[in-house]
Parts: sequence; C-alpha cells; structure tokens
Amino acid sequence: KLILLALLIVGCATDSLGYEEVKGCTDVNATNYNPDANIDDGTCIYAYEIAQGTWNITPNCEDINLPIIGPISLDTILPESIDVQGAGNGSLFIDINGAQISGEIDNSGNITVAEQTVSIDLGLGIPIPVQISGSGKIESENSGYMDLTFSGEIDLIPGIPPVSFNSTCHITLSK
Repeated sequence: KLILLALLIVGCATDSLGYEEVKGCTDVNATNYNPDANIDDGTCIYAYEIAQGTWNITPNCEDINLPIIGPISLDTILPESIDVQGAGNGSLFIDINGAQISGEIDNSGNITVAEQTVSIDLGLGIPIPVQISGSGKIESENSGYMDLTFSGEIDLIPGIPPVSFNSTCHITLSK
C-alpha cells in the first residue's frame, strides 16, 4: 500500500512521458531565473524594476582632507536616502541631494556608474564640480551596495592652485 501511494504521488508530479513539472521563473533576464523550471509561476524578479524607488543609505566614506579647512566627511554630507528612477533599457538616474547621477543596471543587478561630473555642496556652502564613478549591485528587493569614487579640485584661495581631492565610499542600500 505504501509503494502504491508513493507511485501515485510521483505520477501526479509527472505527465505521461515522465516529464516532471517544475514551477519557477523561466525568464533568463530575471534575477531569480530557475533553469530547472519548465512552468512559469509568475515569480520573476527583474533588477531594473527593484532598483527603482527610495533606498536608505549607510555611507562609509574616506574623509576629504583639505589644507586650512581640515577633514570633510562625506558620511555626514550624503543624505539618509536616495531616489532611483528608471529611464528605460536598464538606465537609471540616482538623485543624491539634487544631483542626478546616471547609471546602468544589468539583468544580474550589477550597477555601473560611468565617470560623470555633477555639482555637489561638500559642506562649504557652494556647489563644486565633482567627478563620480563606480559600481554596485542590487542583491535583493531590499538590499544592495554601491562603491563610488568622488574626486575633483577645490579653489580654496584665489590665485593659489586648486587643491585636488579623492574619496571612495562604500554605500550600503536598504529598503
């Protein structure tokens, strides 16, 4: 009787050709693609879609050390959250304190921020041109990270050559 019950259970999970039904995400472009699935159950998750929205950020940045002024902490200058908007075809816009940073996300959730210049107030009361570049990853619907480099030059005193700066930040993302 036990063997007959086991055969009935196995028989229900296969069709007449011995084909086992495996439910899951069948779209290779989804982050949770299951190559064993042969029945799409509607659970596909797409990195481009989950990347969009408001993310809380926890920055861990190197200080920018400027002569006369001293250290500037990007950890305290960066906002508590950022807004990420989609522009189609894997293109994203990341709003950091009003500065629009463009990036790209692939199907696996990998983010690339090509070098670009935006104006950011580093706490000096005036926006300055800052080059930003980096990468990151959306790891799930609620977590990810970005590694960004902020660099540029600041004119501290007129007539004296500008001071260069460079700071790397590891930014943890959460929803």
